[in-house]
Amino acid sequence: MRYSNLLLGVLFLFFCSSSKGQERKDSLVSGDFKGLTIEQFILQLEAQTPFHFYYDQKQFDSLQITLSVKGQPLQKVLELAFVNTNFHYSIDQHDNVFLIKDKMIRTDLPAGFFGSSRNINDSAITNTNTADIGLTSDSSTISASLENKLYEIGTKSQIRTGNSTVAGYVRDDKTHEPLPGVSIYLEENPGIGTVTDQFGFFSLTLPRGLHTLNIQSRGKRDVRRHILVYANGKIDIYLHDQIISLREVIISSRKTSNVRSVQLGVEKLNISTIKTIPTIFGEADISRALLVLPGVKSVGEASTGFNVRGGATDQNLILFNGTTVYNPSHFFGFFSAFNPEVIKDVELYKSSIPAKYGGRLSSVLDITSKEGNKKNYAGSAGIGPVTSRLNVEGPIFKDSSSSFVLGARATYADWLLKLLPKQYERSKASFYDVVLHTTHEMNKKNSLYLTAYLSNDHFNLNNDTAYEYSNRNFCVQWKHTFNNKLNNLVSGGYDFYKYDINSEANKINAYDLQFNINQASVKSDFNYYINAKHTVQFGLNSIFYKLNPGSYRPLGSESLVKTDIIPSEQALESALYCGDRYNLTPDFSIDYALRYSFFQYLGPQTVSTYAPGLPKEESSRIGNKEYGRGSVIKTYSGPEYRFAFRYSLTSDFSIKAGFNSLRQYIHMLSNTTAIAPTDIWKLSDPNIKPQEGNQISFGMYKNFKSNTIETSVEVYYKRMEHYLDYKSGAILVLNHNIETDVINTKGKAYGVELLIKKTAGKLNGWLSYTYSRTLLKMDDPLAGEVINHGQYYPSNYDKPHDVSFVGNLKLSHRFSISTNIAYSTGRPITLPVGRYTYAGSQRVLYSDRNAYRIPDNFRVDFSMNIEGNHKVQQKTHNSWTIGAYNLTGRKNPYSVYFISENGLIKGYKLSIFGSIIPFVNFNIRF
Repeated sequence: MRYSNLLLGVLFLFFCSSSKGQERKDSLVSGDFKGLTIEQFILQLEAQTPFHFYYDQKQFDSLQITLSVKGQPLQKVLELAFVNTNFHYSIDQHDNVFLIKDKMIRTDLPAGFFGSSRNINDSAITNTNTADIGLTSDSSTISASLENKLYEIGTKSQIRTGNSTVAGYVRDDKTHEPLPGVSIYLEENPGIGTVTDQFGFFSLTLPRGLHTLNIQSRGKRDVRRHILVYANGKIDIYLHDQIISLREVIISSRKTSNVRSVQLGVEKLNISTIKTIPTIFGEADISRALLVLPGVKSVGEASTGFNVRGGATDQNLILFNGTTVYNPSHFFGFFSAFNPEVIKDVELYKSSIPAKYGGRLSSVLDITSKEGNKKNYAGSAGIGPVTSRLNVEGPIFKDSSSSFVLGARATYADWLLKLLPKQYERSKASFYDVVLHTTHEMNKKNSLYLTAYLSNDHFNLNNDTAYEYSNRNFCVQWKHTFNNKLNNLVSGGYDFYKYDINSEANKINAYDLQFNINQASVKSDFNYYINAKHTVQFGLNSIFYKLNPGSYRPLGSESLVKTDIIPSEQALESALYCGDRYNLTPDFSIDYALRYSFFQYLGPQTVSTYAPGLPKEESSRIGNKEYGRGSVIKTYSGPEYRFAFRYSLTSDFSIKAGFNSLRQYIHMLSNTTAIAPTDIWKLSDPNIKPQEGNQISFGMYKNFKSNTIETSVEVYYKRMEHYLDYKSGAILVLNHNIETDVINTKGKAYGVELLIKKTAGKLNGWLSYTYSRTLLKMDDPLAGEVINHGQYYPSNYDKPHDVSFVGNLKLSHRFSISTNIAYSTGRPITLPVGRYTYAGSQRVLYSDRNAYRIPDNFRVDFSMNIEGNHKVQQKTHNSWTIGAYNLTGRKNPYSVYFISENGLIKGYKLSIFGSIIPFVNFNIRF
């Protein structure tokens, strides 16, 4: 009888426990929850399930929950309720649910968590708290979205000693867009880590066993992932936005990429940072944002192009999703040519230029667009005093494998031109740009990307002269992943730029002047993640150029203008490269690469020949040489070396050094200070050599206050050869022998760049100071003209002192203010200093080249951003931006010119923005 009672008791306990387990497993939630407080929401959950909830109601006073579910497990319902917030939950074995803000809590430890003290073959390791899907092959991928889980990479049957490679993608949890530049490293050994590439891909070789991954990205919440590595496998990681809750500012203290990266002279800006910088007319502007960075300058306000570390404007390679953009501005420099609504990140390489880039001496500006929301349709729009813009994005197919982003922008600036003096009131100006980018994930190993870009400007000066210029770009990219260690990106593209200037005010002299450049490119880039110490990049690329240097034709039947056409030019530029990032120790890393470039100037072409030992002038030209189609007229080639190292003295202090050598085979010819519509591009040929440059740089990087204040000092020295400058009185447009009006010069540039940046808190921003000099020298007697007596003279963009301050202050949850203060030395100019009599007539005597300077430049800009409410689940978000450009109304000089009046030469100062310019913009996201 005793044994019977005991048996019945055991059966009863077994039945109860089984019933409870079944009840917990089958507890599903259904309901349409609209705008519920946390208390109302929990009461409904407790009514449908056996779970009991514990939480501090004060922490949830700002949360409203709106969602609709049907037959979903409690865990899924809580994930949906807390998506894009900083609230977390944990469930213990007794059906208790704990809710908390910011910090994660655990009610138990996952099996195998203390793997260092146990054998991973121990049968006690189960899948109770691991991911629902274990890896059985490289094609299986874990979706890692929670911190309180242990994710198994591979299976126990695959275990063996040694290392395994863990690879995957880091994506935005809300849109599923890839996140580039995310730092991933081992918590127990920060020396083992990596950074995601432009597609959000990472590969990390680790010892087998238990590890904790730390994942950090600016603007995202820092997260950890506990992984148990048996074999090679894949894991995708999803990051949430860093939500700043009411009455609180979250400070992330572990961002150390500026100290830990090997590269130096690299500036990264995301679009949210760019939007905080006040600009003219209040629209976010990439070009203006670059000018507040150390080492980046321009010749003046509203000028096209920028100068990096003493380089000319044509020495910057500007890339948009891999395509080359030749004119990065609208309206002669007043606006950037890139719609801010479709831009994701901007990266500027001033040194440490990766070996896959080439063709320019000074910098690479790599602009990346959004990939588009793969989960939901969304968009944004904005309207300002001069422009309007619209962006739409979303999935193409329901399975989230494809996405698109479409952005458009247009202007209505004619009303502004009517404010000009009466003689210009009939002037008209307009521009537009359109961007389309699509992404398609064919399968786990293959993805396809397509980008199309079009920009166009039209300006008519008082119904007299019309200016039109346009960029057209198209690129298709195919990414193939061979395995966890090797992937390849194949790209093919077509880039086109043209300008057209015509005038028909006088029917007899009506003309049409055109120029265009076409280039077709193909490239293949490989990334090979050998192990934790070595990451190898190699590949090849080729560009075919076709330039139409100029055509001058009559416009209309009454025009007597004589047709003049410069023959087209063709060339092929190719390169091979290979580089390795070698992490010798956790504190010491080097990055070294070799790039070898080839350039072939091709026929058909007629090349002028000159008498040996004499300057290239019309008087020394002795004939022409004809070349047929496809013939190689001239070949240039040479190696380009890239080297950098980083040594960490402490976890927040490092020193870096680097060396770059580069070659440039295409030149922009201009005798104006800023880029003008009449500037032309010229290929290297038998009479014009390619430019060559070498740069050495050194930097120190130190962070303070838990890495929330970043400081850096960088110094550099650069040498340039065969830089093209113009002769006095040069004619560059429609010149059949352009080599007779330009000269090869030597150049040197040196400087120091200081930066202090506060990255978190209610007050953030940066202060930068740059001291730099850019000097040119022409002392070759065979050039036909010696400038400045053969001594060094300042370049047109030599501005020794440059100071920029950008500050952002969060006044409240909805109000913030931003200011930009800029000071720079005035640029050099050549002035008339006297007069003399020659052959019975008076002539003007000019100073040495660029011997004087215009007055210094100082400007203060201000803006206030007013946000709508910040409810997490709100469908639309709107904001207003109001402010003023040139708040002090200072008449900053753009140039100085001279006019002869009554026998006297008088000087005048020209200012582009001589008064305060207020603006207001309205923005909406949906």
